[in-house]
Amino acid sequence: MNHKEMVEYFKKCLTKHYPGGLEGVTVPPPSFTSMNAEFLKIDPNALVVEVKFPVAHKTLNPFGNMQGGMIAAAVDNTIGPLSMIAGPVNFTRDLSLKYRNPVKGTYEFITVKAELTEQKNRRLFFTAEVRDPEGILLVSAKAMNWIIQA
Repeated sequence: MNHKEMVEYFKKCLTKHYPGGLEGVTVPPPSFTSMNAEFLKIDPNALVVEVKFPVAHKTLNPFGNMQGGMIAAAVDNTIGPLSMIAGPVNFTRDLSLKYRNPVKGTYEFITVKAELTEQKNRRLFFTAEVRDPEGILLVSAKAMNWIIQA
C-alpha cells in the first residue's frame, strides 16, 4: 500500500473506538504530516504501527545529529496513532526515551515501530524502537497513556 492508502486504512481501523466518526478530528494530525511521516505498517490485530520519518536538516542539533526532542516527537507521532487503534480517546501521560546511539544527519530516514504491550484498566502501555536505515537500534522508548472517561 502507498502512504495515501495506508492513511485510509488507518481511518478504517479507528471505527472500533470511534463509532461516531472522526468529525472534528484531524487524521493524520498536523504534527504527523509536518514531519513528513509515512505509515509503513498498521496491524490492528497485533496492535503494532511502524512509521518512517525523514531526517531533515531542520531537525538537526549543532553537532549534526537529530535533536532529541525531534526524536521524541517521532516516537510520539507513532505511539499516538497506535493509541487511537488500541483504545478509546486517551492521552500520553508519561513518555521516556533511552538514547543509545545518535540519529545522524547523514541518515536519509529513521523508522519507529511501536506496540501496545499491556492494558490495565484506564492505562495503556507502549514500547517503541527507533532504528536507522540499516535496522540498527538507536533509541528505545516506553509510554503510558491514560484513557479519558466518557
